[in-house]
Amino acid sequence: MPVALAAKEKASDQQSIEQTGAPSVPFDEYNAKLLLTNAISAIDGASGGGISNWATIAGRQETRGIGVQAHVTAVLLPDYFYQSHGLAVGIADRVEFSYARQNFDTQDVGAALGIGQGYKLNQDIVGAKVRLVGDVVYGDALVPQVSVGAQYKRSLDGAVASAVGAAHDQGVDFTLSATKLFLSHSILVNTTARLTKANQNGLLGFGSVADDSYELQFEGALAYQFSRRFVVGSEFRSKPDNLGLGEDDWFDLFAAYAPTDNFTLTAAYADLGSIATFTGQRGAFLQAQVAF
Repeated sequence: MPVALAAKEKASDQQSIEQTGAPSVPFDEYNAKLLLTNAISAIDGASGGGISNWATIAGRQETRGIGVQAHVTAVLLPDYFYQSHGLAVGIADRVEFSYARQNFDTQDVGAALGIGQGYKLNQDIVGAKVRLVGDVVYGDALVPQVSVGAQYKRSLDGAVASAVGAAHDQGVDFTLSATKLFLSHSILVNTTARLTKANQNGLLGFGSVADDSYELQFEGALAYQFSRRFVVGSEFRSKPDNLGLGEDDWFDLFAAYAPTDNFTLTAAYADLGSIATFTGQRGAFLQAQVAF
C-alpha cells in the first residue's frame, strides 16, 4: 500500500477517534493495533527496536485485550555469535511483562581470553514496562507515548564477570521512553533514558570493583514507514565502559517487514564496536517475531 494511502487510512481513524472516541473500523477489528506499532523485540526482550527499548507495549491487542509476542534473534559478528529468544505479554496496551534468554558464543575468542574455546556467556532478563501517558499512534501529535520500565538481569557466568572486574553478576536497569508515530509523515521517533550498571548489556556483569555507580545512558531511534507492512530505520545506544575494556556505543540500520498481520521479519546491519577488547564487531542482526 502506498504511504499516502496508508497515512490517509490512519488519518481517517484519527479523525473518527476525535469525533466518536473510536476508530472508523468494524468493532471486531478495533482491538487490534495498526501493523508494526507493537514494534519488534529488543535483545533484552522488551518491545522496541533491535538494540533499544521503546515506549511501545508488546502484542497486537489494544485496550481491551491481552497481547503476546515471541521472538528469536541472531547476531552474526566477526568474532562472536549472539542468539536470544524470549516472550513478552502486553495487557490492555498499558502494562508489559517480558523475558529473554541471551546466549553469547565467544567462539575462538574464548580460547584467547582463557575461558575456553566456544565458551558461551548466558543471561536471563525479566522486565516490566508501564505506559504512563500518550499513545504511539493516536492523540495529539505533540504528545508521545511515555513508558517507564525496569529489567532485572542475571548473568549465569558470575565467575567470568568477577574475573574481568565486575562488582556483581546481577543488576537492574531502569528506563524512561517516549515514542511517537507522526501519521501524516509516516515517521516514528523514539528516545530512551536508561540508568544502568551493565557491562556489555550484563553479559559481563554489572559495575566494577572501582566504580559501582549507576550511569545515565541514551537510546534513540528514527524510522520511516514505507507502507503498512514495511519500515526502515536506524538506532543508537550509548553504553558505559565500567571495566575499562573500551566498550563502545551501538548503532544499527534496520528493515522490518510483516508478510502477515502476526509475523514480522527484521534484518539489520549492526555495529557493536569493541567487545572484550576485540574491535570491529559489525555484522548482521536477524529476527523472526510472531505476535497476537
